[in-house]
Amino acid sequence: MSDKVKVIAFYLPQFHPIPENDKWWGKGFTEWTSVGKAKKYFWGHYQPHVPADLGYYDLRLPQVREEQAVLAREAGVSAFCYWHYWFGNGKQLLEEPLKEVIRLGKPNFPFCLGWANHSWINKSWNSEKQMAMSKELIRQEYPGPEDIDNHFYTMLPAFKDKRYFKLHGKLLFLIYSPMDIPDFSYFKERWNMLAKDNGLSGFYFIANSEDITDLNKEELKKYDAISLCRLYAPWKIEYGKIKLYWMYFRKVISLILGYSLNVVSYNKAINLIDSSFYENEKVYPNIIPAWDNSPRRGPVAYIYKESTPSLFKKHVSMILNRIRNKSDEDKVVFLKSWNEWAEGNYIEPDLKWGKKYINALKEAIDEF
Repeated sequence: MSDKVKVIAFYLPQFHPIPENDKWWGKGFTEWTSVGKAKKYFWGHYQPHVPADLGYYDLRLPQVREEQAVLAREAGVSAFCYWHYWFGNGKQLLEEPLKEVIRLGKPNFPFCLGWANHSWINKSWNSEKQMAMSKELIRQEYPGPEDIDNHFYTMLPAFKDKRYFKLHGKLLFLIYSPMDIPDFSYFKERWNMLAKDNGLSGFYFIANSEDITDLNKEELKKYDAISLCRLYAPWKIEYGKIKLYWMYFRKVISLILGYSLNVVSYNKAINLIDSSFYENEKVYPNIIPAWDNSPRRGPVAYIYKESTPSLFKKHVSMILNRIRNKSDEDKVVFLKSWNEWAEGNYIEPDLKWGKKYINALKEAIDEF
């Protein structure tokens, strides 16, 4: 854990079976199911990815969560940002790992929440069926004021936990689709009021964005800060230069050829990801160790090829240099991600690189 910069790592809790996934994808489905079915789509394609130190873990096991915390400290990570799934009307998914973290008081490692407020459709989880159908599995809903209160009180044990990570003295709460909330001004005011009524300091609301053109939108200005993830910048999608028909054409050709056309070298990607926008005091950049969502999307995947620990360290150093002149409290970066294995987006040890990505992150932080 570093005093120089706050590194907040996105944490996926989908490494344990749940009844809904059993129903949708078959008995015992977890993130590892997609990871294990991965295949190569071109010469030199690094697939499948095989975990090393932690193995094909199950997040229901306290020992796994403890070992993750040890590795995160080694990497210089300040906190995990658990993806939190609240679909409205009290419906949650994948909530058990965090509930156990709170119940047991372990591991002794900071955490916060990122509300993944989006519907689940089949293409999110299964590459084989993606192009055949687009079935909605569960819909994200916003029922209104009563649900907003219910959401807060359901998560209150987490908010009251002494390990909950704070920025500017407030509870960090990130929202994945910030512009989808019907009346964020009310949501923000209500949660801050409920927080103070319950002896809490209030919330520091962070909007997730993948598009620099969003930064000037009035709705995002209601948030305290923005987590900017320029993941798709190498394909210029955020600038609108690739029209929908061209994207569709590429998908069709990829399916015919049987491999992705959306492949870019990691070395090129990290230069395209870099941006002067990160120097804005309230824009928090994302660092990306690698990206390959072919286990989920098959031949229409987006892929950074040839990522290495040394290039990742270079990328982190570039991003940290962008935030060098910010106030200490706003020297914040988000790590996308700690354990998104089915998107090739993780720094947990694997058989190819061991702990070298963890070491690369720590070295870049130490040299900052």
